[in-house]
Amino acid sequence: QGVMEGYNGTIFAYGQTDSKKSFTMQGVADPSSQKGIIPRAFEHIFGSVQVGVKEIPLISPSCAKNAKFLLRAFYPEIYNEDILLGAYTKEKLE
Repeated sequence: QGVMEGYNGTIFAYGQTDSKKSFTMQGVADPSSQKGIIPRAFEHIFGSVQVGVKEIPLISPSCAKNAKFLLRAFYPEIYNEDILLGAYTKEKLE
């Protein structure tokens, strides 16, 4: 909820190989009870934007109708000390 009030947020999964970090972060779409942290977080963020800013305590009602949101997401995978640019790519970040 803090990110909706302007705070930066990070979700970080750390653990040994084959400990189901990717599943925890991504999950599966069906059944919805097995969605991961990332889709749940995005649902919460975008749901809050759709509801509007009226429930965010730091924004006055007069500013609420002109409020804009900026969301930046970066989803790297670190494997053997290399930063991969996606879970299913072998492209490395220099």
